[in-house]
Amino acid sequence: PMGSERMEMRKRQMSTTQETPGAAQAQHSTGNRGSNACCFCWCCCCSCSCLTVRNQDEERARRTSHELQAEGIPNCEESPAPTLEEVNAWAQSFDKLMFTPAGRNAFREFLRTEFSEENMLFWMACEELKQESNKSVIEEKARLIYEDYISILSPKEVSLDSRVREVINRNMLDPSQHTFDDAQLQIYTLMHRDSYPRFMNSAIYKDLLRSLSEKSIEA
Repeated sequence: PMGSERMEMRKRQMSTTQETPGAAQAQHSTGNRGSNACCFCWCCCCSCSCLTVRNQDEERARRTSHELQAEGIPNCEESPAPTLEEVNAWAQSFDKLMFTPAGRNAFREFLRTEFSEENMLFWMACEELKQESNKSVIEEKARLIYEDYISILSPKEVSLDSRVREVINRNMLDPSQHTFDDAQLQIYTLMHRDSYPRFMNSAIYKDLLRSLSEKSIEA
């Protein structure tokens, strides 16, 4: 790995370069950290949270696409192209937007531009968990959901209050299909109140609506 090679290079440099005791001690400290050094500064210790996040990202990048699918990280849902009637219905209520795969895909595309796609991914993972009946599968999926969206060390952590987090931690002692129900409702409400109004005024929605309207007129 690149980090190991850099560490070995530093060790060789330290063994061949004469330095003052203070400088040698400082370089030795840096060399021991090697690839664990913080990506933002050299003064952080190796337990810095950004190191943990970066290491998790590197580990995730090494996994195969099959393993990622097993984690319940869905690609965009398959769905027919939305009709003009459906797209107009999305403006009537958030529930109608979230009811159809085409609506969820369009909304998810918008969330990606706001760097909050994890909210939709978490909601979808919870919906998938509710469909499971096998105890061992439920426990495994609950664990993956927790690691991906609840853990404070995850780059995809969703925003939840302390009360809901306490409920989840209790539920994880004996996971079920409803372990994340409170959290899912809180994220659904967050998307409804915060992201949905901006989506309705976004270029993504307006361009789709205009395109379908023009096709309807031509037809």
